[in-house]
Amino acid sequence: MKADVVLGLQWGDEGKGKIVDVLTPNYDVITRFQGGPNAGHSLEFNEIKHVLHSIPSGIFHANQINIIGNGVVIDPVIFKKETTSIYKLGVPLQNKLQISRKAHLILPSHRILDAASEAAKGLTKIGSTLKGIGPTYMDKTGRNGLRVGDILQSDFKEKYNHLKQKHIALLRMYNFSYNIEEQEKEWFEGIDEIRKYTIIDSEYEVNHLLSDGKRVLAEGAQGTMLDIDFGSYPFVTSSNTISAGACTGLGIAPSRIGEVFGVFKAYCTRVGSGPFPTELDDETGNTLREKGHEYGATTGRPRRCGWLDMVALRYSILINGVTQLIMTKADVLSDFDIIKICTGYKVQGRIMEQIPYDLQEVDSPEYVEMKGWKRDVSEITEKSDIPSELIRYIEFVEKETGIPVTIVSLGPDRRQIIFR
Repeated sequence: MKADVVLGLQWGDEGKGKIVDVLTPNYDVITRFQGGPNAGHSLEFNEIKHVLHSIPSGIFHANQINIIGNGVVIDPVIFKKETTSIYKLGVPLQNKLQISRKAHLILPSHRILDAASEAAKGLTKIGSTLKGIGPTYMDKTGRNGLRVGDILQSDFKEKYNHLKQKHIALLRMYNFSYNIEEQEKEWFEGIDEIRKYTIIDSEYEVNHLLSDGKRVLAEGAQGTMLDIDFGSYPFVTSSNTISAGACTGLGIAPSRIGEVFGVFKAYCTRVGSGPFPTELDDETGNTLREKGHEYGATTGRPRRCGWLDMVALRYSILINGVTQLIMTKADVLSDFDIIKICTGYKVQGRIMEQIPYDLQEVDSPEYVEMKGWKRDVSEITEKSDIPSELIRYIEFVEKETGIPVTIVSLGPDRRQIIFR
Protein backbone atom coordinates (compact mmCIF):
# COMPACT_ATOMS: atom_id res chain seq x y z
CA MET A 1 0.00 0.00 0.00
CA LYS A 2 0.92 3.65 -0.40
CA ALA A 3 0.23 6.56 1.92
CA ASP A 4 -2.04 9.30 0.63
CA VAL A 5 -1.34 12.91 1.62
CA VAL A 6 -3.64 15.84 2.43
CA LEU A 7 -1.95 19.25 2.42
CA GLY A 8 -2.67 22.93 1.90
CA LEU A 9 -1.84 24.73 -1.33
CA GLN A 10 -2.04 28.33 -0.11
CA TRP A 11 -0.92 30.14 3.06
CA GLY A 12 -2.61 27.69 5.43
CA ASP A 13 -6.17 27.74 6.82
CA GLU A 14 -7.52 25.96 3.74
CA GLY A 15 -9.78 23.61 5.69
CA LYS A 16 -7.49 20.56 5.83
CA GLY A 17 -8.87 19.39 9.18
CA LYS A 18 -12.40 19.05 7.86
CA ILE A 19 -11.18 17.25 4.73
CA VAL A 20 -9.15 14.75 6.77
CA ASP A 21 -12.17 14.19 9.00
CA VAL A 22 -14.35 13.54 5.92
CA LEU A 23 -11.82 11.18 4.32
CA THR A 24 -10.95 9.28 7.52
CA PRO A 25 -13.61 6.51 7.10
CA ASN A 26 -11.64 5.39 4.00
CA TYR A 27 -8.43 4.87 6.00
CA ASP A 28 -7.07 2.75 8.84
CA VAL A 29 -4.39 5.18 10.03
CA ILE A 30 -4.23 9.00 10.18
CA THR A 31 -0.84 10.65 10.73
CA ARG A 32 0.45 14.19 11.27
CA PHE A 33 3.86 14.71 9.64
CA GLN A 34 5.03 18.27 10.46
CA GLY A 35 4.26 21.50 12.26
CA GLY A 36 3.08 21.88 15.81
CA PRO A 37 0.50 23.75 17.88
CA ASN A 38 0.71 26.68 15.46
CA ALA A 39 -1.76 24.55 13.47
CA GLY A 40 -5.46 24.96 14.12
CA HIS A 41 -7.43 22.27 12.29
CA SER A 42 -11.15 22.97 12.72
CA LEU A 43 -13.78 20.24 12.52
CA GLU A 44 -17.54 20.67 12.92
CA PHE A 45 -20.09 17.94 13.50
CA ASN A 46 -23.09 17.44 15.78
CA GLU A 47 -23.27 21.25 15.99
CA ILE A 48 -19.96 21.37 17.89
CA LYS A 49 -16.73 22.96 16.66
CA HIS A 50 -13.48 21.19 17.53
CA VAL A 51 -10.03 22.72 17.00
CA LEU A 52 -7.04 20.36 16.94
CA HIS A 53 -3.45 21.58 17.24
CA SER A 54 -1.18 18.52 17.48
CA ILE A 55 -3.49 15.52 17.33
CA PRO A 56 -4.46 14.18 13.86
CA SER A 57 -7.92 15.09 12.56
CA GLY A 58 -9.08 11.47 12.42
CA ILE A 59 -9.27 11.23 16.20
CA PHE A 60 -13.08 11.49 16.42
CA HIS A 61 -13.69 8.37 14.35
CA ALA A 62 -14.02 5.07 16.19
CA ASN A 63 -11.72 2.62 14.45
CA GLN A 64 -8.67 4.52 13.21
CA ILE A 65 -5.17 4.69 14.68
CA ASN A 66 -3.82 8.26 14.92
CA ILE A 67 -0.06 8.85 14.88
CA ILE A 68 1.90 12.01 15.66
CA GLY A 69 4.97 11.65 13.45
CA ASN A 70 8.61 12.49 14.04
CA GLY A 71 8.34 15.70 11.99
CA VAL A 72 5.91 17.26 14.48
CA VAL A 73 6.98 19.46 17.40
CA ILE A 74 4.90 19.02 20.56
CA ASP A 75 4.16 21.50 23.33
CA PRO A 76 3.28 19.34 26.37
CA VAL A 77 1.14 22.13 27.87
CA ILE A 78 -1.03 22.48 24.77
CA PHE A 79 -1.06 18.71 24.26
CA LYS A 80 -2.49 18.15 27.76
CA LYS A 81 -5.18 20.79 27.23
CA GLU A 82 -6.08 19.19 23.92
CA THR A 83 -6.30 15.66 25.30
CA THR A 84 -8.36 16.85 28.30
CA SER A 85 -10.95 18.48 26.02
CA ILE A 86 -11.15 15.37 23.83
CA TYR A 87 -11.52 13.05 26.84
CA LYS A 88 -14.53 15.10 27.94
CA LEU A 89 -16.23 14.08 24.70
CA GLY A 90 -15.83 10.41 25.58
CA VAL A 91 -13.07 9.62 23.07
CA PRO A 92 -10.80 6.78 24.33
CA LEU A 93 -7.57 8.52 23.35
CA GLN A 94 -5.09 6.11 24.89
CA ASN A 95 -6.41 3.33 22.63
CA LYS A 96 -6.22 5.46 19.49
CA LEU A 97 -3.23 7.81 19.71
CA GLN A 98 0.46 6.97 19.26
CA ILE A 99 3.43 9.36 19.37
CA SER A 100 6.79 9.11 17.63
CA ARG A 101 9.70 8.97 20.04
CA LYS A 102 11.63 11.15 17.56
CA ALA A 103 9.13 14.05 17.68
CA HIS A 104 10.73 17.12 19.26
CA LEU A 105 9.48 18.90 22.38
CA ILE A 106 8.74 22.62 22.72
CA LEU A 107 10.16 23.89 26.01
CA PRO A 108 8.87 26.92 27.96
CA SER A 109 12.15 28.64 27.06
CA HIS A 110 11.43 28.03 23.34
CA ARG A 111 8.22 30.04 23.68
CA ILE A 112 10.05 32.81 25.51
CA LEU A 113 12.77 32.92 22.86
CA ASP A 114 10.11 33.12 20.15
CA ALA A 115 8.43 36.10 21.84
CA ALA A 116 11.72 37.85 22.55
CA SER A 117 12.96 37.41 18.98
CA GLU A 118 9.71 38.62 17.43
CA ALA A 119 9.58 41.66 19.73
CA ALA A 120 13.15 42.58 18.79
CA LYS A 121 12.31 42.58 15.07
CA GLY A 122 9.83 45.43 15.43
CA LEU A 123 8.37 46.38 12.06
CA THR A 124 10.26 43.53 10.34
CA LYS A 125 8.55 40.79 12.38
CA ILE A 126 7.24 37.81 10.41
CA GLY A 127 3.98 37.36 12.32
CA SER A 128 4.97 34.36 14.42
CA THR A 129 2.24 32.59 16.39
CA LEU A 130 4.64 32.81 19.40
CA LYS A 131 4.21 29.09 20.09
CA GLY A 132 7.95 28.40 20.14
CA ILE A 133 7.86 26.57 16.83
CA GLY A 134 10.82 28.32 15.17
CA PRO A 135 13.24 28.02 18.12
CA THR A 136 12.32 24.34 18.52
CA TYR A 137 13.08 23.54 14.88
CA MET A 138 16.29 25.57 15.20
CA ASP A 139 17.36 23.35 18.09
CA LYS A 140 16.39 20.30 16.06
CA THR A 141 18.64 21.28 13.13
CA GLY A 142 21.30 22.54 15.56
CA ARG A 143 21.34 19.08 17.19
CA ASN A 144 20.38 20.47 20.60
CA GLY A 145 16.74 19.41 20.80
CA LEU A 146 14.83 17.33 23.31
CA ARG A 147 12.72 14.54 21.85
CA VAL A 148 9.78 12.55 23.15
CA GLY A 149 12.04 9.51 23.59
CA ASP A 150 14.15 11.51 26.04
CA ILE A 151 11.30 11.68 28.57
CA LEU A 152 11.72 7.92 29.12
CA GLN A 153 15.44 8.24 29.90
CA SER A 154 16.89 8.49 33.40
CA ASP A 155 18.81 11.69 32.55
CA PHE A 156 15.80 13.55 31.13
CA LYS A 157 15.80 16.29 33.80
CA GLU A 158 19.53 16.82 33.26
CA LYS A 159 19.02 17.18 29.49
CA TYR A 160 16.12 19.57 30.07
CA ASN A 161 18.10 21.80 32.41
CA HIS A 162 21.11 21.82 30.07
CA LEU A 163 18.99 23.07 27.15
CA LYS A 164 17.14 25.55 29.35
CA GLN A 165 20.42 27.11 30.45
CA LYS A 166 21.46 27.47 26.82
CA HIS A 167 18.26 29.34 26.15
CA ILE A 168 18.69 31.58 29.19
CA ALA A 169 22.14 32.52 27.90
CA LEU A 170 20.62 33.44 24.52
CA LEU A 171 17.90 35.50 26.18
CA ARG A 172 20.54 37.78 27.69
CA MET A 173 20.86 39.32 24.21
CA TYR A 174 17.29 40.62 24.42
CA ASN A 175 15.78 43.28 26.64
CA PHE A 176 12.89 40.99 27.45
CA SER A 177 11.18 40.25 30.75
CA TYR A 178 10.10 36.67 31.55
CA ASN A 179 9.53 34.17 34.35
CA ILE A 180 10.24 30.65 33.19
CA GLU A 181 9.53 29.03 36.57
CA GLU A 182 5.84 29.98 36.30
CA GLN A 183 5.53 27.88 33.14
CA GLU A 184 7.55 24.84 34.17
CA LYS A 185 5.03 23.21 36.54
CA GLU A 186 2.39 23.03 33.82
CA TRP A 187 5.00 21.87 31.30
CA PHE A 188 6.11 18.90 33.41
CA GLU A 189 2.45 17.97 33.99
CA GLY A 190 2.18 17.86 30.20
CA ILE A 191 5.21 15.56 30.06
CA ASP A 192 3.43 13.20 32.45
CA GLU A 193 0.42 13.26 30.10
CA ILE A 194 2.57 12.29 27.10
CA ARG A 195 3.98 9.33 29.06
CA LYS A 196 0.45 7.85 29.21
CA TYR A 197 0.43 7.15 25.48
CA THR A 198 2.08 4.52 23.32
CA ILE A 199 5.43 5.93 22.22
CA ILE A 200 6.61 4.31 19.01
CA ASP A 201 9.38 4.19 16.43
CA SER A 202 7.00 5.70 13.90
CA GLU A 203 9.18 5.07 10.86
CA TYR A 204 9.01 1.31 11.52
CA GLU A 205 5.37 1.39 12.55
CA VAL A 206 4.09 3.33 9.52
CA ASN A 207 6.08 1.21 7.06
CA HIS A 208 4.88 -2.00 8.71
CA LEU A 209 1.28 -0.78 8.53
CA LEU A 210 1.65 -0.05 4.82
CA SER A 211 3.25 -3.45 4.22
CA ASP A 212 0.34 -5.07 6.06
CA GLY A 213 -2.08 -3.48 3.62
CA LYS A 214 -3.34 -0.74 5.94
CA ARG A 215 -4.53 2.49 4.33
CA VAL A 216 -2.59 5.47 5.69
CA LEU A 217 -3.50 9.15 5.32
CA ALA A 218 -0.80 11.75 6.08
CA GLU A 219 -2.09 15.12 7.28
CA GLY A 220 -0.05 18.28 6.72
CA ALA A 221 -0.27 21.57 8.59
CA GLN A 222 0.02 25.18 7.37
CA GLY A 223 0.28 25.48 3.57
CA THR A 224 2.69 25.20 0.64
CA MET A 225 3.27 28.96 0.43
CA LEU A 226 4.56 28.80 4.01
CA ASP A 227 7.07 26.02 3.29
CA ILE A 228 10.54 26.80 4.67
CA ASP A 229 12.17 26.14 1.27
CA PHE A 230 9.48 26.97 -1.29
CA GLY A 231 7.22 29.46 0.47
CA SER A 232 7.30 33.26 0.49
CA TYR A 233 10.56 33.35 2.45
CA PRO A 234 11.33 34.70 5.04
CA PHE A 235 7.63 35.00 5.91
CA VAL A 236 7.22 31.25 6.25
CA THR A 237 6.93 28.53 8.88
CA SER A 238 9.86 26.43 10.10
CA SER A 239 9.08 23.08 8.50
CA ASN A 240 8.49 21.49 5.10
CA THR A 241 4.75 21.73 4.54
CA ILE A 242 4.88 20.06 1.10
CA SER A 243 4.33 16.42 0.17
CA ALA A 244 8.05 15.68 0.50
CA GLY A 245 7.65 16.58 4.18
CA ALA A 246 5.47 13.50 4.60
CA CYS A 247 8.51 11.37 3.73
CA THR A 248 10.85 13.04 6.21
CA GLY A 249 8.14 13.60 8.81
CA LEU A 250 7.04 9.97 8.90
CA GLY A 251 10.05 8.04 7.62
CA ILE A 252 8.55 6.69 4.42
CA ALA A 253 10.14 6.58 0.97
CA PRO A 254 8.91 8.78 -1.92
CA SER A 255 7.86 5.59 -3.71
CA ARG A 256 5.34 4.97 -0.91
CA ILE A 257 3.38 8.19 -1.58
CA GLY A 258 0.10 7.59 -3.43
CA GLU A 259 -2.60 10.21 -3.96
CA VAL A 260 -1.78 13.82 -3.07
CA PHE A 261 -4.92 15.73 -2.16
CA GLY A 262 -4.28 19.47 -2.50
CA VAL A 263 -6.72 21.61 -0.52
CA PHE A 264 -7.40 25.22 -1.51
CA LYS A 265 -9.98 27.85 -0.70
CA ALA A 266 -12.12 29.31 -3.47
CA TYR A 267 -10.35 32.55 -2.52
CA CYS A 268 -7.12 33.25 -0.61
CA THR A 269 -6.23 34.20 2.96
CA ARG A 270 -3.05 34.84 4.85
CA VAL A 271 -2.27 35.41 8.55
CA GLY A 272 0.65 37.53 9.72
CA SER A 273 3.16 39.50 7.72
CA GLY A 274 4.49 38.85 4.23
CA PRO A 275 3.60 39.44 0.58
CA PHE A 276 0.09 38.58 -0.57
CA PRO A 277 -0.43 39.58 -4.23
CA THR A 278 -4.25 39.35 -4.38
CA GLU A 279 -4.93 40.92 -0.96
CA LEU A 280 -8.08 43.07 -0.85
CA ASP A 281 -7.58 45.84 1.67
CA ASP A 282 -11.08 47.17 1.08
CA GLU A 283 -14.75 46.43 1.66
CA THR A 284 -14.59 43.31 -0.53
CA GLY A 285 -11.80 41.94 1.67
CA ASN A 286 -13.81 42.75 4.78
CA THR A 287 -16.82 40.96 3.32
CA LEU A 288 -14.76 37.84 2.64
CA ARG A 289 -13.38 37.96 6.18
CA GLU A 290 -16.77 38.27 7.87
CA LYS A 291 -18.64 35.90 5.57
CA GLY A 292 -15.87 33.30 5.82
CA HIS A 293 -15.27 33.82 9.57
CA GLU A 294 -11.62 34.38 8.72
CA TYR A 295 -10.04 34.55 12.15
CA GLY A 296 -7.19 32.27 13.19
CA ALA A 297 -8.29 29.04 14.90
CA THR A 298 -5.09 29.12 16.98
CA THR A 299 -4.42 32.85 17.48
CA GLY A 300 -7.78 34.50 16.79
CA ARG A 301 -6.01 37.00 14.55
CA PRO A 302 -8.02 38.39 11.60
CA ARG A 303 -6.88 36.87 8.32
CA ARG A 304 -5.99 38.95 5.31
CA CYS A 305 -8.29 38.08 2.40
CA GLY A 306 -8.04 38.22 -1.39
CA TRP A 307 -9.13 36.64 -4.66
CA LEU A 308 -7.99 33.19 -5.78
CA ASP A 309 -4.37 33.23 -7.00
CA MET A 310 -3.83 30.78 -9.84
CA VAL A 311 -0.11 31.59 -10.15
CA ALA A 312 0.47 30.43 -6.58
CA LEU A 313 -1.92 27.50 -7.00
CA ARG A 314 -0.18 26.17 -10.12
CA TYR A 315 3.17 26.52 -8.34
CA SER A 316 1.92 24.56 -5.34
CA ILE A 317 0.53 21.81 -7.54
CA LEU A 318 3.91 21.54 -9.29
CA ILE A 319 5.91 21.33 -6.06
CA ASN A 320 3.61 18.77 -4.45
CA GLY A 321 2.73 16.51 -7.37
CA VAL A 322 -0.97 17.02 -6.61
CA THR A 323 -3.22 14.35 -8.10
CA GLN A 324 -6.60 15.63 -6.85
CA LEU A 325 -7.80 19.12 -5.92
CA ILE A 326 -10.24 19.87 -3.12
CA MET A 327 -11.97 23.27 -3.11
CA THR A 328 -13.26 24.62 0.21
CA LYS A 329 -15.40 27.59 1.20
CA ALA A 330 -17.13 27.97 -2.15
CA ASP A 331 -20.19 29.03 -0.12
CA VAL A 332 -18.39 32.19 1.03
CA LEU A 333 -18.47 33.59 -2.53
CA SER A 334 -22.24 33.17 -2.88
CA ASP A 335 -23.09 36.89 -2.55
CA PHE A 336 -20.73 38.30 -5.17
CA ASP A 337 -21.99 39.50 -8.57
CA ILE A 338 -18.49 39.32 -10.04
CA ILE A 339 -15.66 37.09 -8.85
CA LYS A 340 -12.06 37.68 -9.87
CA ILE A 341 -9.27 35.16 -10.36
CA CYS A 342 -5.59 36.11 -10.62
CA THR A 343 -3.96 34.44 -13.63
CA GLY A 344 -0.66 36.34 -13.76
CA TYR A 345 1.54 38.91 -12.04
CA LYS A 346 2.77 42.21 -13.43
CA VAL A 347 6.45 42.49 -12.51
CA GLN A 348 8.53 45.41 -13.81
CA GLY A 349 6.11 46.01 -16.64
CA ARG A 350 5.76 42.46 -17.90
CA ILE A 351 3.27 39.70 -17.12
CA MET A 352 4.60 36.61 -15.36
CA GLU A 353 2.81 33.31 -14.84
CA GLN A 354 5.47 31.96 -12.48
CA ILE A 355 6.29 32.80 -8.87
CA PRO A 356 9.17 35.32 -8.78
CA TYR A 357 12.12 34.83 -6.45
CA ASP A 358 10.63 37.45 -4.12
CA LEU A 359 6.86 37.84 -4.10
CA GLN A 360 7.36 41.43 -2.99
CA GLU A 361 8.53 42.12 -6.56
CA VAL A 362 4.94 41.79 -7.79
CA ASP A 363 3.54 45.18 -8.82
CA SER A 364 -0.05 44.03 -9.35
CA PRO A 365 -2.09 40.90 -10.11
CA GLU A 366 -3.69 40.32 -13.51
CA TYR A 367 -7.31 39.23 -13.19
CA VAL A 368 -10.03 37.54 -15.19
CA GLU A 369 -13.62 38.07 -14.10
CA MET A 370 -16.35 35.49 -13.77
CA LYS A 371 -20.03 35.80 -13.02
CA GLY A 372 -20.98 34.87 -9.44
CA TRP A 373 -23.63 32.27 -8.64
CA LYS A 374 -25.63 34.56 -6.33
CA ARG A 375 -27.20 31.65 -4.52
CA ASP A 376 -26.76 30.03 -1.11
CA VAL A 377 -25.04 26.72 -1.84
CA SER A 378 -24.45 25.63 1.77
CA GLU A 379 -27.39 23.18 1.81
CA ILE A 380 -26.67 21.51 -1.53
CA THR A 381 -26.24 17.74 -1.18
CA GLU A 382 -26.23 16.62 -4.83
CA LYS A 383 -23.65 17.61 -7.44
CA SER A 384 -26.47 17.99 -9.97
CA ASP A 385 -27.76 20.94 -7.93
CA ILE A 386 -24.52 22.95 -8.10
CA PRO A 387 -25.20 26.27 -9.89
CA SER A 388 -23.83 26.49 -13.43
CA GLU A 389 -21.74 29.55 -12.51
CA LEU A 390 -19.98 27.60 -9.75
CA ILE A 391 -19.44 24.70 -12.14
CA ARG A 392 -17.77 27.13 -14.58
CA TYR A 393 -15.60 28.45 -11.75
CA ILE A 394 -14.50 24.92 -10.87
CA GLU A 395 -13.91 24.00 -14.50
CA PHE A 396 -11.79 27.13 -14.98
CA VAL A 397 -9.54 25.97 -12.13
CA GLU A 398 -9.32 22.48 -13.65
CA LYS A 399 -8.41 23.90 -17.07
CA GLU A 400 -5.76 26.22 -15.61
CA THR A 401 -4.15 23.47 -13.51
CA GLY A 402 -4.80 20.29 -15.44
CA ILE A 403 -5.91 18.62 -12.18
CA PRO A 404 -9.49 17.49 -11.37
CA VAL A 405 -11.42 19.10 -8.51
CA THR A 406 -12.87 15.94 -6.96
CA ILE A 407 -14.36 17.39 -3.75
CA VAL A 408 -16.09 20.71 -3.08
CA SER A 409 -16.77 21.86 0.49
CA LEU A 410 -19.81 24.11 0.93
CA GLY A 411 -19.62 24.85 4.66
CA PRO A 412 -17.75 23.96 7.87
CA ASP A 413 -19.79 20.91 8.86
CA ARG A 414 -18.59 17.47 7.76
CA ARG A 415 -21.94 16.88 5.97
CA GLN A 416 -21.51 20.00 3.78
CA ILE A 417 -19.45 18.24 1.12
CA ILE A 418 -19.91 17.26 -2.53
CA PHE A 419 -17.94 14.46 -4.16
CA ARG A 420 -17.62 15.08 -7.90
